[in-house]
Amino acid sequence: MTVRIAGALGVASLLTLGACAEQVQAPMDQGVCYTVTRPDGEIQFNVLARNQPQIEICAARLEENRLRFLRMGGTNRDIVGAYQGKFIFIDQRGVAFGDSLEGARFFALARTGDGRLAVPGAIDFSEVIPDRAPSN
Repeated sequence: MTVRIAGALGVASLLTLGACAEQVQAPMDQGVCYTVTRPDGEIQFNVLARNQPQIEICAARLEENRLRFLRMGGTNRDIVGAYQGKFIFIDQRGVAFGDSLEGARFFALARTGDGRLAVPGAIDFSEVIPDRAPSN
C-alpha cells in the first residue's frame, strides 16, 4: 500500500514539474517582426522586419516571406513568427495569434477565395455557402 502511494506521489510530482517547465516566450522588442525556426530542434528567432507598427503588418511580412520561398521552390506552406510577445501562425486557413507555441490560438485573418488575407467579418460567404435556413 505504501509503495502505491509513493508511486502515485512520484508520478504527480513529475507531472507538476512538467507543467512548470519554462515555455518559450516570444521576444518583446518594440516593432520587431521575427520568423521562428527550429533548424536543430532548438527554437531560433530571426529578425524579418523592423519598425512594424502592428501585429497584422508583421503577419503580412511573414506571408510575403512565405510566398517568396514558395516561388523559389520551397515546400513549407506553414510559417511561425513572433511580434511583441505574441506568436503568429500562418497556414492554409489564414493567420492566428497565440501567447505560446503550444497554447490556444486566436483566429485573426482568413484566406479569401483567391488566397489573400482578410478580416473574417469582411468575407462574404453567402455566395460560397448556401443558406440552409428553411424557406417559408
